[in-house]
Amino acid sequence: MLKTFHRIFVRPFSYMASKENTHDFYQLTPVQLGCEVRGIDLKKDVPKEVVAAIKEDVTKHRILIFKDQGVVSGQRHVEIGKWFGEPESTFYKHPRSPHPDVFRVSNDRTEGCTNVGRTGWHIDGSFQEAPFGYALYHMVSVPTYGPTVFAPLNDIVEELPREQRIRWERLYMVSDRRSGPTHPLIYSHPLTKKKVLCFHMGMTDSFIWDHNTPEARETSEDETYQILQEINREFVKNNKARQYSHEWKVGDFIISDNLSVGHEAAPETQLPRSQVGLRVLHRVTTVGHYPPAKEYNYREELGL
Repeated sequence: MLKTFHRIFVRPFSYMASKENTHDFYQLTPVQLGCEVRGIDLKKDVPKEVVAAIKEDVTKHRILIFKDQGVVSGQRHVEIGKWFGEPESTFYKHPRSPHPDVFRVSNDRTEGCTNVGRTGWHIDGSFQEAPFGYALYHMVSVPTYGPTVFAPLNDIVEELPREQRIRWERLYMVSDRRSGPTHPLIYSHPLTKKKVLCFHMGMTDSFIWDHNTPEARETSEDETYQILQEINREFVKNNKARQYSHEWKVGDFIISDNLSVGHEAAPETQLPRSQVGLRVLHRVTTVGHYPPAKEYNYREELGL
């Protein structure tokens, strides 16, 4: 695989960034979704200008996979999370967690919360008025198999057939948690302005067609199920071509733009410890500051 330094790597269509935007803080290698990062130790003090470059690259590439990081302590994990905003803990807690803001998951319930991320494709925090901004993952105990799977949301939206896109633009999801905030299914990413999805396959109570209009109508249980299945098909079609399955290696530390990528835990993440070894994943999520909103007129954009 081609390896070059930050913003000097070759992309499809012979893209080359300008020389003024280059640096040699770390090495980037493009993968199916996002980039692998080498040449930096997150456990050590990281200068402000390098933190700024990392934040810019997370927005640009959606996922950064920092390789060869060893074991990152819970305290340091939280410190890295604070580069992106204040940590916001989930309502799940486990006594083995190394820090109150570290969500600890496992395939052994004595070691961490089990069956996490197994209710289908989603972004984290869709049950809140503003979903989490970023998610930072570190596999503390690496099993022989048990991947986390990601998919690019803007690509999925942009590739929808026109009539399906129009239908999805009319839909708003109603969460089944915390009084059920209502969010547009398709909306504008707060930083890139690209169209992304606010959704959770396992935590949706219903949808509303044409929310905040005289034609607003809530979906029935059967209709909700059918819409969720329609969304799921977009993530699995073409033999899962849009999915990036990250097979964890010792020392992997992932920073993801939670609003740009959907994800789920593969079924193998819950294989018994006796079969694949102990799986312990730490996750830190940061406070979201942007309630999902359409910063465009879809009717004008789609010529309606």
